[in-house]
Amino acid sequence: MNATPQKNLGQLLVVSSLIFGMFFGSGNLIFPVHLGQMAGSNWFLAALGFAISGSLFPLLAILAVVVTKSDGLLDFARPLGRHFAAIFLVLVHLTIGPFFATPRTAATAYQMAVEPFIPKHFSTLGMLLFTGLFFAVTYLAATHQNSLLKIVGKYLNAGFLTLLAIVFLVAFIKPMGNLSQTPTAAYQANATIGGLLEGYNTLDAVALLALSVTLIHAIRGLGYRGRALTKLTAKAGLISISLEVLIYFGLVMLGALSMNRFKLSANGGIALSQIVGHYFSSVGTLLLGALVTLGVLTTAIGLVCSFAQDFHKLFPKVSYRAWLRTTTILSFLVANAGLNTIISWSLPVLMLMYPLALALILLSLTISQRPYAGTVYKVTIAFTILPAVLDMLANTPATISGLAPIQRLLTLYHTAIPFASLGLGWLVPTLIGFTIGIIWGRLRWVGQRGTVPESDR
Repeated sequence: MNATPQKNLGQLLVVSSLIFGMFFGSGNLIFPVHLGQMAGSNWFLAALGFAISGSLFPLLAILAVVVTKSDGLLDFARPLGRHFAAIFLVLVHLTIGPFFATPRTAATAYQMAVEPFIPKHFSTLGMLLFTGLFFAVTYLAATHQNSLLKIVGKYLNAGFLTLLAIVFLVAFIKPMGNLSQTPTAAYQANATIGGLLEGYNTLDAVALLALSVTLIHAIRGLGYRGRALTKLTAKAGLISISLEVLIYFGLVMLGALSMNRFKLSANGGIALSQIVGHYFSSVGTLLLGALVTLGVLTTAIGLVCSFAQDFHKLFPKVSYRAWLRTTTILSFLVANAGLNTIISWSLPVLMLMYPLALALILLSLTISQRPYAGTVYKVTIAFTILPAVLDMLANTPATISGLAPIQRLLTLYHTAIPFASLGLGWLVPTLIGFTIGIIWGRLRWVGQRGTVPESDR
C-alpha cells in the first residue's frame, strides 16, 4: 500500500483509537479506582499488577493474533483441534458477550448516568428503558461496519478522552490529601498480585482475542494486507495500550487519594461518583454519566460485532445479522439483572477463562510456527485446565465453594500447588506442561522423520 507519511500517521492514530475504544469500557474505569482505595499507600505496586493483567496481557493478545495470522478465535485455537477451538470460541464469546461483559456496559452506564436522577421506585422501569435504548443504538452502529472506524475512532473516543482529561486535571491540581492511607489486609503484603487479579475483571486479555476480528476487518478496509497489516496492528496496539497504562495509574491514584475524604466504597462505580461529585458538585454526576456512557458504548459496539462475526463463521447457516440480534437481545435481558449480580457471577468464570487464554497467548507467541506445535498446545492446555477449574471453584459463591468435598479438594490444592492460595495455581502447571510438550513434540518429530526441524536449528 502506497501512502504519504501524513496519511499513514493519521491511519495509525485512527486504528489506535479504534483498539482503545473497543476494549476500554466500564470495568476499565471502575475497577482501578476501587483498587486504589483498597491499596492505599501501596497504590503504585497495585497499579503495576493491574497494568500487567489489564494492559500488558491485552497487548500480548493482539500480538498473538498477529503472529498466528488468525482470522478469529476459531483459527487462533485451531492447533488444539476443531472441537476444542469451537468450545473455546463459545466460552469466550459468552463471557465477553451476552452473559457478562456486554450487559455490564449498559448496567454500569445506567447506574452512573441515569439512576441518580430518577426516584428509587422507578429504578426498574428506568433500567428497562435505558438498556433498551442503549442496545438499540449499539445494534444500529454494529450493522454499519463500514462506519465503525468513523463512529468509534473519531467521535465517541474523542469525547470520552476529553471528559476523562478534565477529571484528571482538576483532581491533580487540587488533591484530596496524601497517598499514605493504610491498605486493606489483602493489599498489605501482596499488593502487586492483588492488582494483577483485579485486572482480570477488565476481561481485556480474553476480549482482545475476539475483538481482533473486527479490528482486522477494519484495517483491511483501509487497504492494508499482509506484512503491512501486521506492522500497523502492532504499532497501533502499542500506542493504545500505553495510553491505557497512563489512565490506569491515574485512576488508581485517584482512588487512593479519595480515602482522605471517603470510606472504602462497595464498588468502583460508587467511588468514582464520589470523587467526581466532590470536584464538580451538582454538575459532577452528569459529567461522569456522559463519560461512562461514551466509554462503554464503544466497547459494546465492538463486542456485539465480534460475537456475530465469529458465530457466523462457526455456524454459517445463521446470518451475521441474526447473530447480532441474538447477542443484543440476550445482553439486554442480562443487563436488567443489575450490575451487582453481573459482577458477582463473573469472577468464577474469569478464573477459568484467563489461564486458558494466557496459555494460548504464550503458545502463539513462542511455538505456533513449529511443525510440532499441535502437540505442545494440547499438552500445555491439559496441564492448565485442572488448576483453572479449581480456581473457578474457589471463587464461586459459598453455596458451592463451601460444600465439604469441595473444601477438602481446595485445601489440598492450595497446599500442594505453588501460588494456588494467591489465585495463580495455574502458573506452574502451565509452564511444566509447556516444557513437557516441547520435549515430547520435538522427540516425536525426530523419531518419525529422523531429523531436527529447521525451525529448531
